Amino acid sequence: MALPARSHRGFLGATLALALGLLAAPAAATAPPFSDWLATLRQEALSQGIDAAILDQALRGLEPIPRVVELDRRQPEGQMTYREYRARVLSQTRIERGRALLREHRPLLDRVAAEFGVQPRFIVALWGVESSYGDYKGQFPVVAALATLAYDGRRARFFRGELMHALRILDNGDIAADQMLGSWAGAMGQSQFMPSSYLSYAVDFDGDGRRDIWTSLPDVFASIANYLARAGWNDRHTWGREVSLAGELNGGARGLEVRRPLPEWQALGVRRADGEDLPAVALDASLLHTDDGEGPAYLVYGNFRVLMAWNRSTYFGLTVGQLADLIERG
Repeated sequence: MALPARSHRGFLGATLALALGLLAAPAAATAPPFSDWLATLRQEALSQGIDAAILDQALRGLEPIPRVVELDRRQPEGQMTYREYRARVLSQTRIERGRALLREHRPLLDRVAAEFGVQPRFIVALWGVESSYGDYKGQFPVVAALATLAYDGRRARFFRGELMHALRILDNGDIAADQMLGSWAGAMGQSQFMPSSYLSYAVDFDGDGRRDIWTSLPDVFASIANYLARAGWNDRHTWGREVSLAGELNGGARGLEVRRPLPEWQALGVRRADGEDLPAVALDASLLHTDDGEGPAYLVYGNFRVLMAWNRSTYFGLTVGQLADLIERG
């Protein structure tokens, strides 16, 4: 899921991040009736200039969605290893379909790449991981889902803010309330933007006057690219690479907090996965070793940190990067 101006999530990414404990503890049990809470929210929205007719359409008859509460509170049955996660995300079906869609939409993707400076393979990879290339956008009404989460009390301030942003999107006329569908956590469209991310990064690339991340592929691709570009993407470089390690490195050498130029990693015995030398360029990288040192190791560059801005999960960033590489090789 693309995080707001710093909190995004999608089906795999958002669910993982939320499940791993990013939600605060439940609020106190005492709460006003939902109808009273909703009336207060409506007055707040009116005070912010949102049209009364839009609020009537979006809020009339609104009720909490029990399934959203259930999904929010559900505890993970066990933490997935990185190798398990990678196998789930990097299916051959997803890889092959990504290759076909990259070929099919290459002219459009090249225009987006020229405008925003983001390589097409990364746009397609994010599209594939977030919504399975638009197949799984979510079927929850976003306003009702966000209202449920805001009222329920877990991270109430965050979700109330996202709800107000969603109402602002409706007020702008980008989409009708009954068409604003997304995940149970409020991530929307083929790019799975939270409403705040939508307001900050969504793009009307097809020029029809609406920023449509639900049905317009030009808008979907450009919105993904705009997000990455504004987060600091550098299209002269890739995201990173899988590596092999010659012996044991100093324990302090690992982790995103440690950055060294590639020649220093070379001197420490780090090589490409096939054993060949690393690129002889002074590009800063960090070493990540997955599954407590039992899984594959990676050197990651600045663009990986941009992917982490999109979703604060190393699993997510690593699999998006690898999917992009596998798509490009097809």
